[in-house]
Amino acid sequence: MKTLQVDLKLVEKYNVAGPRYTSYPPATKFTDAITWPQLAKKITANNQTNRDLSVYFHIPFCETLCWFCGCTTVITLNHDKGRAYVECLGREVATMAPLLNPQRKTVQLHFGGGSPTFLQPDEIRRLGDIIHKHFTFAPDIEASVEVDPRRLTRDHMAALREIGFNRASMGVQDFNPKVQEAVHRIQPREMTQQAMDWMRELGYGSINLDLIYGLPFQTPASFNETLDTVLEMKPDRLAVFSYAHVPWVKPSQKILEHKILPAPETKLQVLKLVIEKLTTDDQYVYIGMDHFAKPTDELAIAQREKKLQRNFQGYSTRAGSDIYAFGMSSISQIPDAYWQNEKELPKWQEAVDAGKVPLHRAYFVTDEDKIRRETIMRVMCDLSLDYATMTQKLGINFTQHFEKELAALAPFEADGLVRRTASGLEVTDTGRLFIRNIAMCFDKTLAPVSERKHSRTI
Repeated sequence: MKTLQVDLKLVEKYNVAGPRYTSYPPATKFTDAITWPQLAKKITANNQTNRDLSVYFHIPFCETLCWFCGCTTVITLNHDKGRAYVECLGREVATMAPLLNPQRKTVQLHFGGGSPTFLQPDEIRRLGDIIHKHFTFAPDIEASVEVDPRRLTRDHMAALREIGFNRASMGVQDFNPKVQEAVHRIQPREMTQQAMDWMRELGYGSINLDLIYGLPFQTPASFNETLDTVLEMKPDRLAVFSYAHVPWVKPSQKILEHKILPAPETKLQVLKLVIEKLTTDDQYVYIGMDHFAKPTDELAIAQREKKLQRNFQGYSTRAGSDIYAFGMSSISQIPDAYWQNEKELPKWQEAVDAGKVPLHRAYFVTDEDKIRRETIMRVMCDLSLDYATMTQKLGINFTQHFEKELAALAPFEADGLVRRTASGLEVTDTGRLFIRNIAMCFDKTLAPVSERKHSRTI
């Protein structure tokens, strides 16, 4: 693939609020009207199958708050909370385990946060014991953990490796010291490099780095230096996120309003730089949205083979697996339902200690939702649609069912973002940047632009 060229006028045109489609319908549609007995029936039915499992644990703790953060976190210096949390996770898993089919294999494991490495190495090992007691790992399990290099020891990475982890992801955001100081996250290159060296030495097969553009004091020139540093470090994957300024959701972000946030034009120039630089000479494949992977990475291979999926962990290579998630605020997903745990630590702990599933809200997926979910998934992952294949897979006349939606793609075709024929459509290389906008054409739940509670698409 040649280097992608980014047209800033198109970016400006299509940069509107929209879902990230880690689920369809999006999590904004979940409701607290669904009761546990109703949900339990769906879970029981789901466990009549031997479908693969993807198991997620949310570890919410961080010692300090990064001012750009939009995650569900608990800020504390008290590490006793980590020990108590692990034991509470054990009780939560034990409550759900009797409902799970013991024949099901776990093909994915993910620790997210907060910062999972807030836990001490022995607490990580203890959580590993809990997981192995209740779940059977597939031989080729993909086990990924989010790591904070700032308070990391080699023993943390050794403990995670011992319990089965083989992939790791680290937040970097930006290597520029001025930017790091402005967002309250000091993390020199040497610290990140040390963590990567430990990971490679211990046999982690894939390392991802997260960057963020749109932070205070960033310029195309300064971010170019960060990209040069990152390319020297040779991560297997990169996620380059747009900073979403939502102080009405995350009040701590108001602190950044006193800094110099880049103008929208500057932010778009940085994005242009990122995509063009990373795709030069096929160093990385632009998977879509904010994800890049080396051409040899299984993410890129899965996309080429049309086996890529999307779920609450983002792009995924393990199709057909159901997510069972544990810990405060975590979200589970089976074909017929989504459900989210209590979002506040005391409420989550109280429910678990009472022997209950800590249900906060849920959503039951309709037949029409499933048709649209599969369509959006294939657009997001395959970057194409074959109408005959979709007709056969979904049991509908695809072009008739989506007549209005397909007509709505005309502006994207005129701008060179999709190519359409009588038999299907294909997202162009340039169109990858606008994949959320293209997917939105098939979304029946989308609110008017002025009412959307989502980040901007680009």
